Amino acid sequence: MARTLTIGSHQIQDESRCYVIAEVGHNHQGKLQTCMDLFKAAKEVGVSAVKLQKRNNRAMYTKTLYDRPYDNENSYGATYGEHREALEFGLSEYRTLQQYCKELGIHFFATAFDFDSADFLASIDVPAFKIASGDLKNIPLIEHVATFGKPMIISTGGATLDDVKRAYYAVMAINRQLCLLQCTAGYPAEWRELDLGVITSYRQMFPDTVVGLSAHDNGIAMAVAAYVLGGRVLEKHFTLNRAWKGTDHAFSLEPVGMRKMVRDLERTWMAMGDGQKKLYPSEASPIQKMGKKLVAARKLRAGHTLTREDIAIKSPGDGLPPYELKNVVGLVLEHAVEEDDEITFQILKKASELARL
Repeated sequence: MARTLTIGSHQIQDESRCYVIAEVGHNHQGKLQTCMDLFKAAKEVGVSAVKLQKRNNRAMYTKTLYDRPYDNENSYGATYGEHREALEFGLSEYRTLQQYCKELGIHFFATAFDFDSADFLASIDVPAFKIASGDLKNIPLIEHVATFGKPMIISTGGATLDDVKRAYYAVMAINRQLCLLQCTAGYPAEWRELDLGVITSYRQMFPDTVVGLSAHDNGIAMAVAAYVLGGRVLEKHFTLNRAWKGTDHAFSLEPVGMRKMVRDLERTWMAMGDGQKKLYPSEASPIQKMGKKLVAARKLRAGHTLTREDIAIKSPGDGLPPYELKNVVGLVLEHAVEEDDEITFQILKKASELARL
């Protein structure tokens, strides 16, 4: 079975461009207009989709955590619960953003962090669902989301291979539309901990599943490496200003960086080709200029039997190629040649043929 994931009009497969998700998360700082500005900027730099995070904070956090004091430079409330609620959008905001993305022509979906949020997202008919690394072991939630029958993208940070397999089989028993993202849940992730080779491992272990990368590194180069390894979905955090208040901005890409990453991924897709070695018209002139041909090393008389010392290999390469050298040694010249004259089969005969003339 071919690995294919279809999100809206996008069909993601081995031969396709990279599907790039701008993870806005809560970088909108709880402001609808800021979120719309982020979505517009993401569209302008060429990403495929924008994504938020949806939580029912009171349902998913213990009372102790919800009420815990949260006093730091990135806080939007006196307690952790207040902080999370200040960043959370409801139905009105989601409907507005959904319509705005329709006008922009970009996919819009979100990470579901709990059952209520998953049902909320299903009710507004998002085109795909994201499951965060922290919920990879949350099989009840994963199975619940799988029943919606929509494409699922699951990050696999902070996990063992057994954790990944457990989630994979849970989804595939219900819903075949799955993408697994290699992820390192460091914020930002250290280069030595990115383990991009896991993309290859996932492709081998899960041949019916699209694979990609959720990249938490500070840079854009690893996206291209992931694509070359077979990753066809790339998720990257996105902001308008890395200095803004909030924990995610520091390892997010600003529009200039995201534009360059999308550009490089597009160039990589074009550069990969189809695996078939070809000759291109653009190569003809350079190869002729740099290439070599067989020519006379010195002036030679008619009837001379060629030796290796009689033949030079020189540019341009518009004559008999050097790989024919062994086939002309021992042949006889039908007429005299000057130094640097081309050696061709047309001016050569075997000695036995000349004797019959």
